[in-house]
This record gives sequence, C-alpha cells and structure tokens, in this order.
Amino acid sequence: EVRLVESGGGLVQAGGSLRLSCAASGYTYDDYAIGWFRQAPGKAREGISCFSRATGHTDYADSVKDRFTISSDNAKNTVYLRMNSLKVEDTAVYYCALDPTYLDCSLLRTEYDYFGQGTQVTVSS
Repeated sequence: EVRLVESGGGLVQAGGSLRLSCAASGYTYDDYAIGWFRQAPGKAREGISCFSRATGHTDYADSVKDRFTISSDNAKNTVYLRMNSLKVEDTAVYYCALDPTYLDCSLLRTEYDYFGQGTQVTVSS
C-alpha cells in the first residue's frame, strides 16, 4: 500500500519560512515523481512544485517560483518543500502526491495516483 505522509505545516507570519516534508512508503519502484499541491478554502487544488526521481527534473508554479524550493533525500524516500518569503495568500492545506512515472514531473493533478492527507499552512499578516 502506497502511503504519503506530510509534515512541517503550521502558523507563520508573513515573510517567514517553513519546510514541509513528504515521506513516501509502499511504492515498489525507484522511479516516480512527487508533486506538491495546495488547496485554499473555496479554491481548486493547484500544483505548485514537483520533482522526478528518474530524471531529476523539477518544476514550479509561477506563484511560488523563486520563493519555494523542492529537494529530495532519496535514501529516506522523502521530498521536502522549503517555503521562503511566505505570503498570506500561501495559506492552504498542502498535499504531496506520487506519480508513477519515469519521465519528467508534471504539475497536473490528473497525473498523480496517490495523495497524502495534507498539512495546514497558515500565514498571518
């Protein structure tokens, strides 16, 4: 059974930083992509960053580019999302997801087969 567990969310002031972690287990193969998504109240879930273990490819949504950085510790099967210069509009539930691909990663939700339960990030003004 594939399991994704997010951690690291919390309450932070605008301009602050957080690091989210996504621990993956139960997936048999080494090649897959991890995507980070977020969903604010009343809004659709959006892809904000991704990393492909097979190719090393990363991608970012324009809304987080130059502020967020995705990285991976393959030995721990964990992907991190470092979030700097946080804004009030970054407030959302953050989810990680797994795409069983050996290609570059995608920010499209439909590419991902497995999602974690999410972690809340709240940015105060």
